[in-house]
Amino acid sequence: MNSLFHTALGADFDRLHPRLRERFGFTSTDGRGCVGHGVMDRIWRGPAYTRPFLALGTMRNIMFPEQGRNVPFTIENYAYPDSYGRETLTFVRTFELPRRRRRFDATMVWDPHREVIVDYLGTHQHIAADLHLRVDEQGGLHLRSGQMRFRGPGVDTALPAAATAVAEVHERYDDAADVFRIDVQVVNPWFGPVFGYTGAFTVRYLDTEATPVPASVKPYREQARY
Repeated sequence: MNSLFHTALGADFDRLHPRLRERFGFTSTDGRGCVGHGVMDRIWRGPAYTRPFLALGTMRNIMFPEQGRNVPFTIENYAYPDSYGRETLTFVRTFELPRRRRRFDATMVWDPHREVIVDYLGTHQHIAADLHLRVDEQGGLHLRSGQMRFRGPGVDTALPAAATAVAEVHERYDDAADVFRIDVQVVNPWFGPVFGYTGAFTVRYLDTEATPVPASVKPYREQARY
C-alpha cells in the first residue's frame, strides 16, 4: 500500500528530496509516526478585520488570531485507518505562543472516485478541501487547497468565496542546516492574506506498534463523505 502522498503524486513522488520521501512515505501498516519539533520564525495574520474570523476558528482548532516570532512548534503526522476504514494522515500543528497554546488540526484521506486528497480541517471535520500537490525542481513539496465545503449532519455545501481561503504550503529540506523548512500562506480571494507562518523543524520517527497513535491527534467526529 502506498502512502496518501505517494498515491497523489504518482511517479513524481520519487522526485521528492529523500528526507521528504521518508517523511511522507509511511502508511498505517508501517507502524511509524513522525513528530517534528522546531521554531516558527514568524506567525502572522491579515488586517484587523480578519481577527474575528480567525478567533472563530479557534473553537475547532482551525487557525487563530495571535501573531508572534520565534514560536516553539510541534507537528504530529500519524497514519491510521479511520472508523470507516480509510487510510488517514494527521497534520496536527501546535504553537506555543507567549500567552497560550494554539493548535491547527487537519486529517487527510484519499478520495478514490475523484483521485484527490481531501483535507478535513479542525476537530469535527466540518470543513473539507481538495489538495493539489506538486514537486519543485529542488525536490520540495507544494500543496494548494481547492474548493472548500462545509459538512455537517445532513449538510454538504460549497462555501461562498467570502468565507473560504486558499492555503499554499511549501515544505523543503535544507541539507546545509539539516532541517525541514516550511512556509504557509492562507489567502482569501476577496480580502487577501489572512494567516500564515514560516520556520524550521527536525523530526523523529516513533514506533506506533509499541506506542499507539494518540487519541489527541484524531478528530472528535469523522465524516463518512469524501
